[in-house]
Amino acid sequence: MISLRRPPEWWSGADVTVRDLPIGFLCIAASFLPGFYGTQIGDLPHRPLDALALVAIALECLPLAVRRRWPALCLALVSVGFAIDQIRGYHSFAGTALPIALLSVGAHLERHRRTAAIVFSVAYVPLAVALYRLDSGEPLSGFVTFYLAMVLAWGFGAWLRSTRVADAERRSRIAEDTRTAERTRIASELHDVVTHHVTAMVVQAEAARYLTASPDRLDQTLTAVTDTGRRAITDLRHLLDLLNPDHGTEARTPSVGRLLTLVEQTRRAGQPVEFTEEGTPAESTGSAELVAYRVVQEALTNALKYAHGSRTSVQVRHAEREITVEVSTDGSGSRAGSPGGSGRGLAGLRERVDVLGGDFTAGRQTAGGFVVRARIPAGSPS
Repeated sequence: MISLRRPPEWWSGADVTVRDLPIGFLCIAASFLPGFYGTQIGDLPHRPLDALALVAIALECLPLAVRRRWPALCLALVSVGFAIDQIRGYHSFAGTALPIALLSVGAHLERHRRTAAIVFSVAYVPLAVALYRLDSGEPLSGFVTFYLAMVLAWGFGAWLRSTRVADAERRSRIAEDTRTAERTRIASELHDVVTHHVTAMVVQAEAARYLTASPDRLDQTLTAVTDTGRRAITDLRHLLDLLNPDHGTEARTPSVGRLLTLVEQTRRAGQPVEFTEEGTPAESTGSAELVAYRVVQEALTNALKYAHGSRTSVQVRHAEREITVEVSTDGSGSRAGSPGGSGRGLAGLRERVDVLGGDFTAGRQTAGGFVVRARIPAGSPS
């Protein structure tokens, strides 16, 4: 069923000249209807339509088809037709095309706007003088009033143009902000995925160097490196799929159940990890699952890098409206302490949790080691 509220697609996609042409045809048709009179300056006697009147009507109405494409040309032709119409005394309805042309110039003329205004103003003077000498009976104040009315039409078009430009700039800013936010989000995702997997692979490869005398353990370590690399490729593939507009959202949110795989991978890299999960995930968690996964992933990555060999605890609690995550190290391993590096990962996690309206903290523990805590409201679609 064709909706009456929206124009057909073929009409919306048509050239502006085609879409503006009916305005000119309507003005022409109305000019031949009895009782329809247009703009009249002065009181010259009404003259019946003749061949010259047809020329004047055509000059006034048909250029409206190019009022948006070539607004200055439209105004010039309409002004000539309007002058003939007034001097000859036809006073046809086609005279209403002049304010339309002026509005179009104000709204759509991009260059030489001031020049066009001056030329129109100067051209109006000979018309006013000619009508005055023809004893049109129009006082000087009447000519000034008509000119001001035309200026008002031009000004209204200029206001429409400024509104359109401001709206375009606003939409451009929104689009740029959206692109920036998306680039930041993708960069954060890449940081989380790449840093964790590569750190695990580096630690495993370093350990393999000292296992040459123990072939079984060496084989297990190298297998772990291979498995970690494959998981990195899989996660990166899922992440890059987000750039495909036809890609769904199912691969975007890692299930909290995958935390077991994440913990096991960290254990195989030589990090003793205790994992505890309490409660049942809510039916609709929105982005909370993804953020919880990234919090654990980043915290375990930092544990591998800066507290390798320290006992690490991962606690995830599911409540009806939130997910609570706590990852801590006890400082018993090598290089235990506060994570160094750029801090980009923790800063990115804090931003993600803040967007969902949660709380995020990360810092040293009194007894040594490091702890990361996050309270993530569930159900937000952000």
